Amino acid sequence: MDYTYLLLKFFIGGGVIVGVTLLADQVSPKYGGILVAAPIITSLAIVFTYSEAGQATSRQLVLGAFWFAIPSLLFLITLYLLMARYPLIPSFGGALGVWLTAVVVINQILAVI
Repeated sequence: MDYTYLLLKFFIGGGVIVGVTLLADQVSPKYGGILVAAPIITSLAIVFTYSEAGQATSRQLVLGAFWFAIPSLLFLITLYLLMARYPLIPSFGGALGVWLTAVVVINQILAVI
């Protein structure tokens, strides 16, 4: 395993997180949200997967990312609604529970298709 390549992937992912927090805090939460919603990490994951495993695996990753974006959307909606009533940690717990349930349901649906 090439540890330099692994370290590069780690720093790129961490750089995106730092960029989001800086934008949200220093510029505007709206611009941080744009960066969070941008398919940066997904695109990087697809590029790295393509370079390591080829086109067929990358295409399957794209398809999986499409289907499992639905639970992520449900997570964000749930988190937003729960944060209006509860502190952050319980809100995250509830939103993660909804996300996990949606992941299991979609996984079961995809197994049948």
